[in-house]
Amino acid sequence: MATTRTRKPPLFEQFMAYRRFSGGLGFALDGEHVLFVSNISGQFNLWRVPIEGGWPDQLTGFADETVRTIAVSPRDGKIALCADHDGDEFHQIYLIDPDGGWPRQITDAPQVQHLIGADAFSPDGTQLVYAANARTPTDMEVCVRELDSGDVRVVWGEGRFAVPAAWSPDGTKLLGIDFRHNSDTSVYLIDLETGETAELTPHDDDIVFVPGPWAKDGAGFYLLTDEGREFRGLAFYDLESRSYEWVETPEADIDEVSASQDGRVLGWLVNEDGWERLRLRDLESGHGLPDPDMPRGARPHLTGFLPPVALSADGSHAAVILSGPRRPPDVWVVEAETGRAHTVTNSWVGGTREDELVDVELITYPTFDRREIPAWLYRPREANGTVPVVISIHGGPEAQERAIYQPLYQYLLSRGIAVLATNIRGSTGYGKTYQRLVQRDWGGGDLQDWDHAVRWLHEQDWVDADRIGVFGGSYGGFAVLTCVTRLPDHWAAAVDIFGPSNLITFAKAVPPTWRRWMKRFVGDPDDDADLLRERSPMTYIENVRAPLLVIQGAKDPRVVKPESDQLVEKLRELGRTVEYVVLEDEGHGFTKRQNELKAYGLAAGWLERHLT
Repeated sequence: MATTRTRKPPLFEQFMAYRRFSGGLGFALDGEHVLFVSNISGQFNLWRVPIEGGWPDQLTGFADETVRTIAVSPRDGKIALCADHDGDEFHQIYLIDPDGGWPRQITDAPQVQHLIGADAFSPDGTQLVYAANARTPTDMEVCVRELDSGDVRVVWGEGRFAVPAAWSPDGTKLLGIDFRHNSDTSVYLIDLETGETAELTPHDDDIVFVPGPWAKDGAGFYLLTDEGREFRGLAFYDLESRSYEWVETPEADIDEVSASQDGRVLGWLVNEDGWERLRLRDLESGHGLPDPDMPRGARPHLTGFLPPVALSADGSHAAVILSGPRRPPDVWVVEAETGRAHTVTNSWVGGTREDELVDVELITYPTFDRREIPAWLYRPREANGTVPVVISIHGGPEAQERAIYQPLYQYLLSRGIAVLATNIRGSTGYGKTYQRLVQRDWGGGDLQDWDHAVRWLHEQDWVDADRIGVFGGSYGGFAVLTCVTRLPDHWAAAVDIFGPSNLITFAKAVPPTWRRWMKRFVGDPDDDADLLRERSPMTYIENVRAPLLVIQGAKDPRVVKPESDQLVEKLRELGRTVEYVVLEDEGHGFTKRQNELKAYGLAAGWLERHLT
């Protein structure tokens, strides 16, 4: 008699057998290679691959340093990169020759943050611009380094969180961003010859202005702004008239804009319901170029570092890193004139097939103030009766859950557990009014959004209402702790990854450069102590009933380890079910593959054990 063998679901490690990317992406000066940052080696290092594809060359061999961003010199192809140690976010700057060799560290200040962007090199390649808090720990200032002599001068930014943008084509001027808070930025023009600065976008209300690339003739630059609109549009700013005109104004945010070095091609990304669409335009003719032939997707990030849109110097090719719910991130190269696109990396390692994974459905659910909350719903393919569900809450909070490959979600789905990944109030991508709802209201309206997510789940006939879990990291970790302390009856299991437990101690311990934002972001730890105490999970800690897993990086500079220590200590005193895991060589996120495997493996096992 013939027998049928039941196929076992893949192991957790198989879902995790893929490669991740950081925020570095660009073309080599020859235009024949793409540079990217990936954890192929187990740590995020710099790699180079031909634009036709093939096995990439590894250009850095870091084990404990994490490469975050890169820039390429237009003179000789030299590469600048910034990297930090064990996720401590004290990024240092390195230079590496395009033909290889060991990276040379040019900053050595272990308690200073240095940040470079894709436009860090001057047009003649003799200078490098970056932001650093070397003089005053609370200020990020714009610094220019002469590469031949090593001399450094601060050109702008005292008393601000300032970051540099693009150089003018003649190299005499810089654009700078005054980052006041998430809803308010302004653009400055820095004259490097006279030392004079001028605010180009003065305004009274909260408005976002983000400069993009210059026009080839130096008459102005492209600009992203939400002035007078719910969404960020694309404009061109004319220096002579000190005004701008709109170029593209979709009913969606334009997330990124860049241009080829020759000024011929402009590229930008439009955020359409969480999917990112690449658009290209020939600036000489003014006509749009063909839509790239790529599956829909979105960019992954590493602790907030997103890879830019990259364009080759002659505008013949564009590159983006995109992922989908059943497809891990890969580098895509696009022929600008035809729209033909192909991947030059292959991020699958473990042999998981796309048709074995679950696709996603975009849904909305109603909340207390009649808003509709967008969320990504993942349902198991095969289910007998009702199924458990995990509500996943992203970090930020002013960020967005995208439909990218999430190995934890796919593992849970393979075990019969659904996932509802919410974009509650405060999420980006749905207009500035929606985004601002969470400011100074952590644990307020967002708490009701999570409550209404559970109510919506209870109304679904396929959901087991007694087996609902909650998962999140960073702000999402705060959300988990808020849920289990203030909505304790809803949850059968919970996982908190480096979430703030006490908003007063959290606001006091953030990095020095963040302090200026805290009153608007969350609340001032002194002036708003009563509000923060009332919204802190620690205030309601005795209500916890759900078994809780807490994961923390010992070197986390954003949500410091004492945030988790005080939480776990009190829960243990109360006799609650809690497991605490500290990763000694990690910060705010996971930069080493073995730590990522450990952390997410523990989270997957915890949720599976308590929900099935």
